[in-house]
Amino acid sequence: MTRAPYATRLVAVTTARGRLCVGIDPHPAMLQRWELPVSVAGLETCARSMVETLGAEVAVFKPQSALFEEYGSAGISVLERTLADIAAAGALSILDVKRGDIGSTMAGYARAYLADGSPLVADAITVSPYLGYGSLAPAIDAAAAAGRGVYVLARTSNPEGDPVQLARTPGGRPVAQAIVDSARADNERVGGAVGLVVGATRTDTGIDLSGFTGSILAPGIGAQGGKITDLPAIFGTSLGNVLPTTSRGVMGVGPNPQRLREAARSHVISVS
Repeated sequence: MTRAPYATRLVAVTTARGRLCVGIDPHPAMLQRWELPVSVAGLETCARSMVETLGAEVAVFKPQSALFEEYGSAGISVLERTLADIAAAGALSILDVKRGDIGSTMAGYARAYLADGSPLVADAITVSPYLGYGSLAPAIDAAAAAGRGVYVLARTSNPEGDPVQLARTPGGRPVAQAIVDSARADNERVGGAVGLVVGATRTDTGIDLSGFTGSILAPGIGAQGGKITDLPAIFGTSLGNVLPTTSRGVMGVGPNPQRLREAARSHVISVS
């Protein structure tokens, strides 16, 4: 199947709907907040209700794979149906799996999440470069070939990442900057299939994003303390590439459909 490149499809949907990625993070506490059982049935009601309510107006959804995986095969089946719902609604999906491995194993992950016909296929996935950026090549190449994308963890929103991400390479750059620079080169090579994950909770990212033209997924809006109004100061001239992400900032007001829609609309960056 031939489809437009991921970057092209992302621009189209965010131009029509505004820039926002809503996380689908059905933690047990969230299910209880929605007055749902902490079970596969509760998981399915929560996840699929999010898409049913917001699917016509939100550009991108980001299901957190671990929160489906914890229910075993039944939870994975719910994830498959949720991904299908997102596609049917005309939105894009970024599956938050943070996979990172080497060789044939990374290629296996790529087939699982990026290959046409896979029941878990998403429009993009998150990947971890911390087995070496080069280990991501099978996923990057598979994504580009299929018109899909990958988001490489660069400067994450959690403080525990600092010792690794700000460590210096032999050339003197922070590790996170080396990842940004490698992603920039790959993004140019494969036509926009490579994005970055840079947390929206940091007033100083410690990295230079000015040469990176791909999508920048910015988690941490809402419950983690990040604000939409902070994004211009954090990202500067790269703001036009930023896809802000919130999970609990929207899910936390559910399950009332009107409140969910209002919360989502309050986080959208309009695209002129």
